[in-house]
Amino acid sequence: MADLLNSDSTKADPGLNERVISQSRGLVGTVHLPADKSIAHRAALFSALSTGTSHIVGYPTSEDPQSTLSCLRQLGIKMVEDEVGLSISSNGLSGFEAPTKALDCGNSGTTMRLLSGMLAGQSFSSVLTGDASLSARPMGRILDPLQKMGAVIYSNSGRAPLRIDPSKGLQGMEYLLPVASAQVKSCVLLAGLWAKGETTVIEEVPTRDHTERMLGLPSVTIGSKRYISVQGGKPLKAQTWSIPCDFSAAAFFLVAGSVVPNSALHLPRVGLNPTRTGLIDILRAMGADITIRSERIVAGEPIGDIWVRSSQLTGIEIGGAVIPNIIDEIPILAVAGALAEGKTIIRDAEELRFKETDRISAMVKGLSTLGVQIKENKDGMTITGGKALGSGTVESYTDHRIAMAMGVAGLVSTGRVRIQGANAASVSFPTFWDILADLG
Repeated sequence: MADLLNSDSTKADPGLNERVISQSRGLVGTVHLPADKSIAHRAALFSALSTGTSHIVGYPTSEDPQSTLSCLRQLGIKMVEDEVGLSISSNGLSGFEAPTKALDCGNSGTTMRLLSGMLAGQSFSSVLTGDASLSARPMGRILDPLQKMGAVIYSNSGRAPLRIDPSKGLQGMEYLLPVASAQVKSCVLLAGLWAKGETTVIEEVPTRDHTERMLGLPSVTIGSKRYISVQGGKPLKAQTWSIPCDFSAAAFFLVAGSVVPNSALHLPRVGLNPTRTGLIDILRAMGADITIRSERIVAGEPIGDIWVRSSQLTGIEIGGAVIPNIIDEIPILAVAGALAEGKTIIRDAEELRFKETDRISAMVKGLSTLGVQIKENKDGMTITGGKALGSGTVESYTDHRIAMAMGVAGLVSTGRVRIQGANAASVSFPTFWDILADLG
């Protein structure tokens, strides 16, 4: 079973902020995953733009989605939380009030980028801030299109904090995404709600489509390009949202269930949006034993129950159009590559260097510490796998996905893996370490 030191987060040394994980003899059981962050952010934000009272069932307690709620409260949005769920009331597109202090987005890039689009058309000034990690992430990719629409935004050399002042009016436009990013796409489309005329985002590589699904926006594909449009002033009606379980959280257990011998895991009610689930196709191509049952549609999103059993993986090459689909799962995919026979090559993933930390560098350093033969490339990594992982001390760099990926690596080590900064997992998955312990 999973042998974790300090497995109870209340007993972990807050000064050290470490977890020590040793080899597991098998993970068996049902994994209750947190709600999907991407959908939860949008459900809260879109409820704040709707006329009436919306209800959200299954809103997550993790830090990033809570940052979104905190910002909305400061903007005058009324909300009530009870045992049934979260209720958000608003007067539609005119429902925001001027904040009295800076809006703290914490570690959440989704909160900052989507809120920027929503605030660009307001009649008051606002400031968006974040923690040290978020403040180091590039925001120029949203500043450029918003300024082209007429927004008045100031930044710290293309990074947070961002100051957004009232404009003379936003103008709709066509915008070709220079980088495959659902956050940039969503930011521009949301600004389009306050713009004159129609705003169209054009993407050449498909990205997560939660925004257009949830807002019911029209889209058309012509050749290799997809056009998503929104009409300025589009009214939004209050509704009920049911948040599925987070596929990005499921990814850690899909890999753990595959690489830890004698494992059999059940992951119920997982979101299976086709723009999110490329990892399943990749793991199956590597030889993973993954079964999906009871597929259904809930609140416009496909969900299903996933079973995974341990199997021998084989390395493959991963790149091209699938990368935006799996961008958040690449850290844990690197762990799968380290255990797979042969070489795993991950390319076209330079976007990983602009996340909460440089995830390419972080995973290469962490896995190298455990004895993995791994080479860092500009846009990815080359992993020669198939050998047992050793012991050592690794760093999360305060990145939740790095912390959890190295936690899974510890389950297949020959010694103990000490993860510094392990509490970063609480950003998206507060119960991660407890679940690992319980699965033994």
